[in-house]
Amino acid sequence: MSSLEDAADALGALPTTFTFAQATAAGMNKHTLYRLRDSGVIESLGRGIYRRGDGELADHGLIAIATAAPMATLCLSSALARHGLSDDIPAAPDIALPRGSRPPAVRANARWHSFAADAFTIGRSLTAVDSETSIGIYSPERSIIDAFRTRGCEGHELGNEALRRWLRRRGSQPGDLLSLAQHWPRTLTPLGTALEVLL
Repeated sequence: MSSLEDAADALGALPTTFTFAQATAAGMNKHTLYRLRDSGVIESLGRGIYRRGDGELADHGLIAIATAAPMATLCLSSALARHGLSDDIPAAPDIALPRGSRPPAVRANARWHSFAADAFTIGRSLTAVDSETSIGIYSPERSIIDAFRTRGCEGHELGNEALRRWLRRRGSQPGDLLSLAQHWPRTLTPLGTALEVLL
């Protein structure tokens, strides 16, 4: 493209957050992208991921992660905090990827976790980061189970406190929680014991 004005016009056809491949499909080359970045029209969020400067306020780190790794999923402390089951908001979000996946090359800080691929989507849904981007998140029940599964490295209190809060919620069904936990048999005993103490 011959000018920044032409390039800025081409940006209108792209989503607020876009990839290098989308930009080239719109007629831009890397030199044009660099000029737009250097002039502050766009921001680089990671390798091959850009965001227009006029985009709505949002968590750029989560946007970059969701764009680069569509299976990325908020888990453990991050998911529990979003569900109101923990006051612990980690400095870097807890993000799960299917085992064998590599964390994406983004500037965002994250605590990466590798979860078994065959059970990865159990309890997974999407939550909006901005009006165009969503990221995976585990349900309250799956997040509690994961906290019990990883208690050796995450600590026992994370799962216990989340379970206490979950039990106070209207409509919580311990039987449903134990049924879901059957996908991770080693979790059944500690989770069942905790339920016996709390109920």
